[in-house]
Amino acid sequence: MNKLSVIYAGTPDFAVPALEALIQTGYHIAAVLTQPDRPAGRGMKLTPSPVKQVALQHDILVMQPETLKDAQVQQHIQSLNADVMLVAAYGLIIPSAVLNMPRLGCFNIHASLLPRWRGAAPIQRALLAGDSHTGVTIMKVVPALDAGDMIVKGNIAIGTRDTAQSLHDKLAQQGAELLLQVMQTLSQHEEIEAEAQDESLVTYAEKLQKSEAIIDWQQSATQISRQVRAFNPFPVAHSLLLGEVCRIWMATDASSRDDSIEANPSSHQPGQIVGLGDSIDVACGEGILRIETLQMPGGKRLSASDFCRGHALSVGMRFGE
Repeated sequence: MNKLSVIYAGTPDFAVPALEALIQTGYHIAAVLTQPDRPAGRGMKLTPSPVKQVALQHDILVMQPETLKDAQVQQHIQSLNADVMLVAAYGLIIPSAVLNMPRLGCFNIHASLLPRWRGAAPIQRALLAGDSHTGVTIMKVVPALDAGDMIVKGNIAIGTRDTAQSLHDKLAQQGAELLLQVMQTLSQHEEIEAEAQDESLVTYAEKLQKSEAIIDWQQSATQISRQVRAFNPFPVAHSLLLGEVCRIWMATDASSRDDSIEANPSSHQPGQIVGLGDSIDVACGEGILRIETLQMPGGKRLSASDFCRGHALSVGMRFGE
């Protein structure tokens, strides 16, 4: 077993690969901090977080305080005498008193190339902005939001078909790999080099609002494709179709793949269907959006071709009405 003792703080699926990697590599996990069980599913039953589920499978002590400001909670954490605290999408503020408890410090896995996209929704904001790359930064945790010195970064190209879900999964795995590198360095040297963030390059990834998921067909096909992919799997981009809210799960900019596609089809209005088949092609303010997967209320998520067979669509109909 590796000699360092770890407190691991994380809650959602993003935090699972790193915890599993630490366990498999033999680090002693003194405790897992995760948010309290929350109602989930149709029955709204109290459900343990993904991180808690992994911890219980490995008989690791689980702590689920509502806040880390409580004196008794802090005393319990102090009594663990951990060497290091590791954080991944924990979701609660960690007070300075707790940050200072581990002998070697507290480190966080953040899903962006800091200082770009500090904050709550870095994966989605990178997609919406049309960034060509994103990645993971392992940084020291400080009281300010995602402002700590950077230890190591990993870089991932954003593809034209990447969604928030596909990037999430890649970044979670990359975060686990980078965290093990950091832990190895700490195990060998107990000191680690860090680089301060350039404050002039900071951008903020604001929390997603459901209102952002409404498609404005006056926008370009490029921008709408980014919106669709950024909001898959939540909150899912949508538009009216046949008088109901249609959720669009996958769509790409047709003109980016087909030079023959007219960039500004002047004969069509934004939101108007211009082609049906393996995809549903829709005119935008600029370009053509090629919808591949969509879903009507109460129905299943369907491919465009299956959707067309089950719904009375025709060229000339409009989304947004």
